[in-house]
Amino acid sequence: MKRVTIFCDGGSRGNPGPAGIGYTMTFDDGTKIAEGKTIGAATNNVAEYQALLTALLRLKKEMQRRQVLEDIIIVVYLDSELVVRQLQGTYRVKSGLLRPLFSKILMIARSFPHISYVHIPRLKNKEADALVNRALDAELFP
Repeated sequence: MKRVTIFCDGGSRGNPGPAGIGYTMTFDDGTKIAEGKTIGAATNNVAEYQALLTALLRLKKEMQRRQVLEDIIIVVYLDSELVVRQLQGTYRVKSGLLRPLFSKILMIARSFPHISYVHIPRLKNKEADALVNRALDAELFP
């Protein structure tokens, strides 16, 4: 069984404020995809969810492009305890801003039989965090 490792982060300058997302996706064969971009004005939590949604959509396209038919194990690392606990079912999603993103993520995640979400400290999510900040800096200070 193949494995894909994803690190996601989202952030905003102000809450809400200009927001960005970043993720890295590493495949068993060593291929790595990294993306950072701005998403307009959003809260930190919306940015965190948007980062994960964008990464999962990209993974789905990549799996189709590679014509991967076998099961894969996906491990997603996030430094947002709220997002991880909500996706694990420990916390309820109360925010009307987060519910649609949460629902989309659950729908996409169903197409992957083995997906898990792991909370990590921000210091272990440096690369995704740097992608967020690079995108925001480029947008705010061209």
